Amino acid sequence: MQPWKTRLQQLIALSSRYPRALALFGFASGLASFLLVERKESLARLIALVMLVSWVWLLLENLLTRSLSRWFRLDLPPPLLRYATQMIHQESLFFVLPFFFTTTTWNSGQAVFTSLLGLAALVSIVDPLYYHWLAPRRWALMAFHCLTLFAVLLTTLPLIYQLATPQSYRLALASTVLLAFPSLLGALRGQHWRRRLILLGLLAALGGAGWWARAWVPPATLWLSEVAVSLEMDGRNREPGASLKRIDLARLHAQGLYAYTSIHAPRGLNERIYHVWRHAGREVDRIPLEIRGGRREGYRAWSHKRRFPENALGRWEVRVQTEAGQLIGVLRFKVVE
Repeated sequence: MQPWKTRLQQLIALSSRYPRALALFGFASGLASFLLVERKESLARLIALVMLVSWVWLLLENLLTRSLSRWFRLDLPPPLLRYATQMIHQESLFFVLPFFFTTTTWNSGQAVFTSLLGLAALVSIVDPLYYHWLAPRRWALMAFHCLTLFAVLLTTLPLIYQLATPQSYRLALASTVLLAFPSLLGALRGQHWRRRLILLGLLAALGGAGWWARAWVPPATLWLSEVAVSLEMDGRNREPGASLKRIDLARLHAQGLYAYTSIHAPRGLNERIYHVWRHAGREVDRIPLEIRGGRREGYRAWSHKRRFPENALGRWEVRVQTEAGQLIGVLRFKVVE
């Protein structure tokens, strides 16, 4: 027997003897990525690449297991595969959580999506929940699997390939729906063709719902590092004047108003964002801005609105959005007499 094969079998035997060590390792490495990912972007790219490779293995688990058994006569114990799957879920969720916690606008619908990811991470580390409730329910495990994959792709595609947020969202959503087809069809093997057709229709509806609800999904790699609503702007130094929460109507009409945002984005990412000016819940203006990633303090950009309606009294907000409609953050101010 070849030495590498002997060592691999010994490793498999050791893993089968202490299967929970894999889950513990996944939790520890997940926490490490949680703490380190924002401190060094190159490390984030490396972890992201490892996550994608591990997800390819997980998606092709059955094929690879049969191939190893047929070609190398290596039989992977089922408990080992279950704990390896749990480890990948743990690593993936703890990897993406710092991004989504940072980029979530918590007083919006995005809080629902990020809270769902946090709940999934909790389930992944609590064995009674993961093995006694989630794993036996095939539909629940697949939904868990798809949610985790979707979050991983949203985070890793801009980091590795510098894809703009709208591109990343479309690709992540399409990939998640398409990769769910084989597993779900396999679960319905032997069922009537009508049930399979209904399943495909439901998955298509799921993809449509995912696109419709994109405003509730935070842009994983874009967040506001500094904001201001000001009457003045130093264009040379790209710095705003004093930030305001209230402004009188006369000065607003006389001087206009600046909305300043400093947006953190991955190095190499070029993206169009929008400052959407809204009054009393109604959109008044939409101003496009081009940003480039890589600056530690964020890319500084601003919009200057000069024309306001005669009756501009009340609450205003400037919603910072991606081209796909995902919310990056909100600036608020009030116009008074």
